[in-house]
Amino acid sequence: MFTIARRDRNEPLPLADALEQGAKRSCRLLLNSKSHRAAVQIPAPSLMLDDGSVERRVRLVRPLERPSIAVDALAATAWRPTEPEAFTVAWESELAQLPEFRESTLHVVTGLLLPIWRQLPHDGGRVYRLQTNRACPGAGQGPASGGERVIGRQVSPAWVAAACATVPELSSEDALAGLLGGRMVLHLADGMQLRRAGVMHAHRIELVGFTDAIRDRLTVYGLFHEIIAWKLRMFVPTDERGIKVLAKVLERYSLQRIAEREGA
Repeated sequence: MFTIARRDRNEPLPLADALEQGAKRSCRLLLNSKSHRAAVQIPAPSLMLDDGSVERRVRLVRPLERPSIAVDALAATAWRPTEPEAFTVAWESELAQLPEFRESTLHVVTGLLLPIWRQLPHDGGRVYRLQTNRACPGAGQGPASGGERVIGRQVSPAWVAAACATVPELSSEDALAGLLGGRMVLHLADGMQLRRAGVMHAHRIELVGFTDAIRDRLTVYGLFHEIIAWKLRMFVPTDERGIKVLAKVLERYSLQRIAEREGA
């Protein structure tokens, strides 16, 4: 089992392209009154709901993201139409703050896989063929770059935890990506859980199992709360703030177990 650290160069959308998109028909420039971030609203395919009704949706084009949201839900957010001048200032400010690279982690099972194939996850099954820029510990040296050539199947951190009967180290970046993917549930100390939830036709990261005694502390950490169906629920931001918020939560309430969420 290899844990691969991967670096990809960020390629944000240039300002000129964003302004060009915003000038098209059925598109408009937006500015978030809370985060002061900019986005371009463009049309998105509608969604057929279980009751047969059609949900109209739009896509918010950001420097590195393209999230979709229901038209009705957009009105309840802090996104508001703006002028090109204010949009330009916000867009360029965010571009200046973006790192040159983004880092991620993936787990790869390599070697003789056929005898254990049925023990591997039934979903996915993506196979990677890669060469590291450093030699893997305990592995032979590969040609050319001096790294190790690896051919293996990707598995989730939850599967790694179950296979190794231990909880692997999980960074806040990987936790955010795994939770947003929907197949990971993090079990924390004090009986709390972090999992993805569908709220207002959008995916959120919800903390369940908290008590009123720690609600104020969680708010200080950066979680926000809403009363939905007469019940108080707390959520982790899914934007760039989510990484720092998760880091504080995981530092205070230790990770006990990572579980797969079947059928998510």
